[in-house]
Amino acid sequence: MKDGWEGLLDPDEKIQWQGRPDGAFTFNWDHGIPFIFGLFFAGFALFWMIMAAQGSGGFWMFGLLHFLVGLGIALGPVFWPTWQRRHTWYTLTNKRAFIASDLPLKNKRLDSYPITAGTVFSFYDEPLATIHFAETSKRTKKGTHTVKIGFERIPEGRKVLSLMRDIQDKARQKQHDVKREP
Repeated sequence: MKDGWEGLLDPDEKIQWQGRPDGAFTFNWDHGIPFIFGLFFAGFALFWMIMAAQGSGGFWMFGLLHFLVGLGIALGPVFWPTWQRRHTWYTLTNKRAFIASDLPLKNKRLDSYPITAGTVFSFYDEPLATIHFAETSKRTKKGTHTVKIGFERIPEGRKVLSLMRDIQDKARQKQHDVKREP
């Protein structure tokens, strides 16, 4: 058993694969609108601070909050996913998929997702593949939306998908064998 997994895995559970998502910076076109809006917001705040600084006193400092919020709106969706991937680790056992993360202000986290006969996989075959195998609902101000969970931006996507299908096939066979027993 690999170091650090003592007490986390079942006695008959074995690690099949471990990896990490690619930590390279990427720009997704979904980030375009928040990026433009945030830059506009920050730009207006900067303009306001420059104009207010021409007067006397420190009144211009009230624009700092708006400037920083604008930068956060523009740059947060662009840089946060990269930061998150750089602090994430993946493990696949013969029973479960694990996603571990160590993010600032969120501490260390280890989530496990069983691979069962009914697990639905979504596979995005790209040079850095993504395999989704679970989902959760997130609440927002506008209601709820579904967030897919899985191994994202991994270089060995086809190999990992094949391992997951083997695990699923064994789960189906086990389920079938249990149904056949009197």
